[in-house]
Amino acid sequence: MKNIFLVILSLFLVTSCEKEIDLDLEDQSGQIVIEGNITDQAGPYFVKITKSVAFTQANQYPAVTNAQVVLSDNTGQTETLQYVGNGNYKTSTFVGQPGRIYTLTINAEGKQYTAQSTMPQAVSFDGLEQDSFLVAGQTSYTLLPLFVDPATLGNRYLFVYTVNSNPKKFFSEFSDNVNNGLPNQRPLLLPNDDSNANDIKVVAGDVIHVEMQCIDDKVYTYYSALLQLSGSGPGGGITPANPPSNISNGALGYFSAHTVRTRTAVIQ
Repeated sequence: MKNIFLVILSLFLVTSCEKEIDLDLEDQSGQIVIEGNITDQAGPYFVKITKSVAFTQANQYPAVTNAQVVLSDNTGQTETLQYVGNGNYKTSTFVGQPGRIYTLTINAEGKQYTAQSTMPQAVSFDGLEQDSFLVAGQTSYTLLPLFVDPATLGNRYLFVYTVNSNPKKFFSEFSDNVNNGLPNQRPLLLPNDDSNANDIKVVAGDVIHVEMQCIDDKVYTYYSALLQLSGSGPGGGITPANPPSNISNGALGYFSAHTVRTRTAVIQ
């Protein structure tokens, strides 16, 4: 077990950034929400278009069903996505590759929305290293993603992780502003609170699925702000705000072209 002081310091530095994401919007409804992803893995890729609701209402977002959704890149590749239900639009032949600049163009309800995202080069995800510590007699766990940041400054990462087969996702964003060109030293703090029915506490034997995404700077800014805002809302002391989207014309949400590498660990 590592020095407890270093563990507690690590938790202090990362706790504010490692939360379950729940898209906290301003208290308004009817604004378009776009969630688009393209990766370096085989498609299809999806763009989801819904309408926002007030944060005081249930998180059931009305689907936008009649949009024109076009995905293109800087090599001349282009495709119009097909609607497949529940606000989702799907590609059929489009291919994602690192280094390309992707453009999303959406015409919906008389307005046009555009976004661009550059897919970074992939960084090797070499494994996960477990650690644990005791707080008030309770064991909590961390996983250290093993990778070496490239020498060029400006790499950005998003880690998405789940526990066993539970669909609840946890997110953490990293930048190389501190450890540029070095092996990663920042752990993922695994969930350790089961006080409510929907909460999770990781215990020995649990299987943790971790996805490492290399993302561009604008997507990093979006997730960084979203993670800071995810604890706000009713009872949180401040009114929820909208994170800075990379989509034009006042749309909420994000468009991300990113690489994907995955690892799995069994808690010992």
